[in-house]
Amino acid sequence: MASIPEKGVFLSQSLACIFTISMLFLILSSSLLFQFGDNSSVSKSIYNLIIDNNTLDHINNESCFKLDPVKPANSCDENRALLKVFMYDLPPWFHFGLLGWKGNQNPNRIWPDVSNLSEIPKYPGGLNLQHSIEYWVTLDLLSSVSSNVSRPCTAILVQNSSQSDVIFVPFFSSLSYNRRSKIHGSKKHSMDRILQENLVKYLKGRDEWIRSGGKNHLIIAHHPNSMLLARKHFVSSMFVLADFGRCPVHIANIDKDVIAPYKHVVRRLDADDSPSFEERHLLVYFQGAIYRKDGGIIRKKLHSLIKDEEGVHFTFGSAASGGGVRKASQGMISSKFCLHIAGDTPSSNRLFDAIASHCVPVIISDDIELPFEDVLDYSKFAIFVPALDALRKGYLMKVLRGVGRQKWIEMWERLKQIAPYFEYGYPSQTGDAVDMIWHAVRRKICSLHDSGGRRRNRYQMSQNFLKS
Repeated sequence: MASIPEKGVFLSQSLACIFTISMLFLILSSSLLFQFGDNSSVSKSIYNLIIDNNTLDHINNESCFKLDPVKPANSCDENRALLKVFMYDLPPWFHFGLLGWKGNQNPNRIWPDVSNLSEIPKYPGGLNLQHSIEYWVTLDLLSSVSSNVSRPCTAILVQNSSQSDVIFVPFFSSLSYNRRSKIHGSKKHSMDRILQENLVKYLKGRDEWIRSGGKNHLIIAHHPNSMLLARKHFVSSMFVLADFGRCPVHIANIDKDVIAPYKHVVRRLDADDSPSFEERHLLVYFQGAIYRKDGGIIRKKLHSLIKDEEGVHFTFGSAASGGGVRKASQGMISSKFCLHIAGDTPSSNRLFDAIASHCVPVIISDDIELPFEDVLDYSKFAIFVPALDALRKGYLMKVLRGVGRQKWIEMWERLKQIAPYFEYGYPSQTGDAVDMIWHAVRRKICSLHDSGGRRRNRYQMSQNFLKS
């Protein structure tokens, strides 16, 4: 018969063995979940066990386990959609009222009938368009409950906030900044500031905000200067931004927020009409403001280094000037490479104009964040050059002249494939910019991808691809 101490040792060893086996099973389950992602057969009970309860307590986990829709549909229901979105019925002066829409003289109407194209107010053209993201996203949500509009069943508008995965705030913040930020006459504040203040009051008085502290709210502030006064009140919310250039890290960061593409202002080339390697007589193209402050100082230095090189078009110009957009479009489709250099902010519309023109982007902006980078390998269609290297005499020209015809064609072909991902329009299409934004929101909610992995390895990935 075993002694009492021996029994204690045996019991301790048995418990330790059981604990070890349990932990191995838990780790294996976790590994399987992250290996197979959405298509995993791992049960949701295991998923809920291994994920920190605090990370997903404000969303409905159902949407994280649905397969992506393949084709647009004339009808979309909550069971098919990847994301269920509740949208506040903000008064029109926060959204379509900024475009002059008056509800067809009906003061009780909040939204236009999006199944009737003639009733949808047009967004102002020119450079206003580049930050029009909230307009396209709002139209897409409204159309999700219209049987007359064919669109992807990625996100759907729901009427009950408790059944939603995310709550959308339909404030046209970029348009408000562009059109309402000036102080007129004897007024003390601009209309843009008044709208921001009213929005803060509205949200903080809503039960949906009070329950979650804003964690499940989605707010678009794409223009770098939009919502500058209100952002500090929305630090827990998910922003859709152009970059983080003017946002402190505690307000906006890559872990919780989504980067969306600018809407390009040049004409998008059809894949079949894209000029070939031989037809693009310029090596590299840049036209824009050369004298910038802060991070944009590199433009002036780089201009002095390469402006006189053969095959280089590097001049001052503005898209806002007469014929500026047309000239930029002609220059980009005539060039093999298009420079994207940091300016007042890390990002600009120039990158997306280059993509629309199938001109291989050369990105010289160390702090830039790129849309959908967690699922798109930019090194296959863009070249990354660190700012310090670009300012070494002869370095940039050596890199560009070292890209052979076949490698350039490979990148050009990839550009033609991915260009639709950055295209805004109505109704939205499978794989267009709005659809990609909804997928990015879903990935943030479900934490399905490492947002910073590719960002950390951009330069190495770019060099490896050029050498392959």
